[in-house]
Amino acid sequence: MASLESLIGLVNRIQRACTVLGDHGGEGMSLWEALPSVAVVGGQSSGKSSVLESIVGRDFLPRGSGIVTRRPLVLQLHKIEDGHSEYAEFLHAPRKRFNDFASVRKEIQDETDRITGKTKHISNIPIHLSIYSPNVVNLTLIDLPGMTKVAVEGQPESIVEDIDNMVRSYVEKPNCIILAISPANQDIATSDAIKLAREVDPSGERTFGVLTKLDLMDKGTNALDVLEGRSLRLQHPWVGIVNRSQADINKNVDMIAARRREREYFQTSPDYGHLANKMGSEYLAKLLSKHLEVVIRQRIPSIIALINKTIEELEAELDRLGRPIGKDGGAQLYTILEMCRAFDRVFREHLDGGRPGGDRIYLVFDNQLPAALKKLPFDRHLSLQNVRKVVSEADGYQPHLIAPEQGYRRLIDGSLSFFKGPAEASVDAVHFVLKELVRKSIAETQELKRFPSLQADIAAAANEALEKFREDSRKTVLRLVEMESSYLTVEFFRKLPLEPEKGGPSPQAPTSDRYSENHLRRIGSNVSAYVGMVCDTLKNSIPKAVVYCQVREAKRSLLNYFYAQVGKKEKKQLGAMLDEDPQLMEKREGIAKRLELYKSARDEIDSVAWK
Repeated sequence: MASLESLIGLVNRIQRACTVLGDHGGEGMSLWEALPSVAVVGGQSSGKSSVLESIVGRDFLPRGSGIVTRRPLVLQLHKIEDGHSEYAEFLHAPRKRFNDFASVRKEIQDETDRITGKTKHISNIPIHLSIYSPNVVNLTLIDLPGMTKVAVEGQPESIVEDIDNMVRSYVEKPNCIILAISPANQDIATSDAIKLAREVDPSGERTFGVLTKLDLMDKGTNALDVLEGRSLRLQHPWVGIVNRSQADINKNVDMIAARRREREYFQTSPDYGHLANKMGSEYLAKLLSKHLEVVIRQRIPSIIALINKTIEELEAELDRLGRPIGKDGGAQLYTILEMCRAFDRVFREHLDGGRPGGDRIYLVFDNQLPAALKKLPFDRHLSLQNVRKVVSEADGYQPHLIAPEQGYRRLIDGSLSFFKGPAEASVDAVHFVLKELVRKSIAETQELKRFPSLQADIAAAANEALEKFREDSRKTVLRLVEMESSYLTVEFFRKLPLEPEKGGPSPQAPTSDRYSENHLRRIGSNVSAYVGMVCDTLKNSIPKAVVYCQVREAKRSLLNYFYAQVGKKEKKQLGAMLDEDPQLMEKREGIAKRLELYKSARDEIDSVAWK
């Protein structure tokens, strides 16, 4: 079984780690709050400081009127072997040993002023003090500001509420052992410490009652009703304390001698003699130390569970925010390329239809392009009036002997030129979709959120590439249209039926008006049929060209040029690209510190042999 020393020492080490990393309770559930601790509470002038000094056996706490304790003092006592010198250490000055306890008092005052200023304000940031002495037991106590009912000069009006909130933030926690200090020369029913303890611990299972100033009670009276649990019963026994008198304090009476006097007082007291072996500061320290060991032992499984659960949560959060990156150029380049690949994965998922994107491109080809082709003004261009005009102009002053071939060609060229508009519109529509997918993919790439500059660089490079793909696609679809114009499918016309005109010359025989209306209508009809065939062809070939030039290239080489440029950049330029959002950096740093704390705590627990 783990020893008492190892158990309390374990909690001491974890508490120190908590304090270093700023996890010192009062702000929601934390590791600090999961650790069992003993909080010392009492009203001003209740003898709280004297009790602590009696337990330690040294004068080391600031004294004076008003609120003297203005920051929580985490007091860790470490028993060392007899013959060794006593000394103290502060967590904020780890390499300095204090052998003079008057200087310990001054350091507490100075460290308090460092946070609160030379005012009478309070702060919830604890001071961490370790005392190594052969005259103590292994124990951790948290000294809290004395509760008060009124603010005095120099204190803010909120001081009463501020102190109450601070003390409650400690004693409300289920792992907190409450050491409630009350003076015996006042009515126990009015005790600030007992009143608060009964509010937060109504069953009394976490509360130890301490009665001070027994020697200052009126003659003929005693505190047996309280000490024997008749007037106010707690689950743990009450302990009486006899502190040094103010005269003893003024004379700097040795604390060890004061302990001896305290033992003699109880042993010789007619009122308390039968309780002598369960009274005094030495007994109180041993009682608390033993109880703290029991509570720690009970809480270890839940502490381990909390640590493991929190480590998992913090690891997951760090993964979500992104791990810190190395300082060398190689690590920075690797990070940039990893971010680019992450973006590329999301972009491809959109294009492949795993997310909205590919379907929008399909709609361009399936809806927008056919709709645009249907709206082309072929009816107007191949009207009887326009066919007559075009054919006549093509014949010039000498009509064709056989057929108006130039008229046919001009009508076809004019008709096919209309396809350029829908072709270019298809290119632009797909370009718009791809640009939108770039924006959407950057926003959805979790890894990129931490790098605003890199987001902008990738967006600029991707959009520049899309512009190039669009231009290539535009040229290609226009070539498709021009190819249809440059070489006509003659076989199409040769297969057309030749029907003689009723009541007139054949369709190929000119009249005095050069061509009959029926012949002109047949010309318009033939051209319309040919244009329809070309339309069907382009309806299939335009999407193929757009996909080949834009979509396929976007999937294959969207950031190829960007990769080439990044590879040429110097370390300073790479660092500028990885300029993170300061708020995100601060958040990650805080999470990393907490993770360090919990892993350190896990290591501390693993270092103790549990059986």
